[in-house]
Amino acid sequence: MSLELTKAEEKVMKILWSVKRGLIRDVVAKYDDPKPAYTTVATIIKILEKKGFVGRSPVANSYEYYPVVEKSEYTKGFMRSFVKNYFSNSYKNLVSELSSDDEMTTQEMEELIEYFKNKIETKNKK
Repeated sequence: MSLELTKAEEKVMKILWSVKRGLIRDVVAKYDDPKPAYTTVATIIKILEKKGFVGRSPVANSYEYYPVVEKSEYTKGFMRSFVKNYFSNSYKNLVSELSSDDEMTTQEMEELIEYFKNKIETKNKK
């Protein structure tokens, strides 16, 4: 399964993660105006199905679609890939980059450090 999603695919997945299950028309209805064409969303869902992100079950003369990949699973994979590709596979480099940004508060930095400490402790206990 490829964890790479285009922006359009990610939008559909976000909708499916929020609604849990739905017909194509249900997904289209969740878009802001101007809404994409039904056929466009149907094509994106078929691609997501091929990639292993979406499953379907028959409902009357149609299909109900649902996410196969959990949002948390996708997020973890995306972050690992992001850190690998942009920060030399180093979370330290990521944190360093974030902390050099004037928009990050001291409290946010401390929370981030605490988060990583907890992750390391949990990993070491296994």
